[in-house]
Amino acid sequence: MLFVAAASLLAVSLVGCVQNAPTTAAPTGDAVVVGADEAVSALLPAAIADSGTLRVGVNLTYSPNEFKTPDGAPTGWAIELMDAVGAKMGLEVEYQGAAFDNILPGVIGGKYDVGQGSFTDTKEREKIVDFVNYYSAGTRWAAAAGSTLNPDDACGLVIAAGATTYQETDDIPARSEACVAAGKEPISILKLDTQDDITNAVVLGRAAGFAADSPVTAYAVSATKGKLELIGEQYDSAPFGFAVAKDAGTLAQALEAAVQAIIDDGSYGAILAKWGVEDGAVSTAGINGALF
Repeated sequence: MLFVAAASLLAVSLVGCVQNAPTTAAPTGDAVVVGADEAVSALLPAAIADSGTLRVGVNLTYSPNEFKTPDGAPTGWAIELMDAVGAKMGLEVEYQGAAFDNILPGVIGGKYDVGQGSFTDTKEREKIVDFVNYYSAGTRWAAAAGSTLNPDDACGLVIAAGATTYQETDDIPARSEACVAAGKEPISILKLDTQDDITNAVVLGRAAGFAADSPVTAYAVSATKGKLELIGEQYDSAPFGFAVAKDAGTLAQALEAAVQAIIDDGSYGAILAKWGVEDGAVSTAGINGALF
């Protein structure tokens, strides 16, 4: 059986989505066709294999990784990767939209089989869920064009970030603490729920800049058509992971095998190239590869 790894072409369901309009259209190009792999399917827990469906809780506010088309369908390079992963497992992917900070509790509670939201795999998060690693990204800042903002000296400024993201919970607070330790004013964090809101906060002057995952920052800057620019260099590169419950049996192993299969057959690279995010490609899938 063959599946097409594109949200507009794969038969998927979208349940309970949060509202968000993409700032930029998805790239055009040929859909990546992926075939089912019996060896991968054999690793699935029986209940999921019998259902024929993989329930994925996803935050669809994070272009270009996971967002929505104007008609509400899930899209993004990470959506296409999950479509391909589902295809390798012989499953239909059912996307259920959720706020970012509700996804991991939903995975733990059994509402979702998999949590997807460009989660940075961290040692703290690994205490509550397992992560199947599929990409590597760092943090990158952006500010208004011509800004003199320095990520290493943002003391006393307002910096926007996604609520409960690594940047909001770890990175910017650490920088703020360093400011205070140096006798300077702390950084004020403007926590917002969608990347569009974060980008607009900087464009409209509510924040001096924002910090987000590197592919998200680059995409957001390009969508503003010169109003924003990239600031500084990427740092703190770390793996992204699909989240699964620790009591999910062999699901993590099945996902790992599926990710490795699409890496090996070239469909993984084709999807990343289509979206221009191949800089974060990995050659080997893994489980719980947190670096910090």
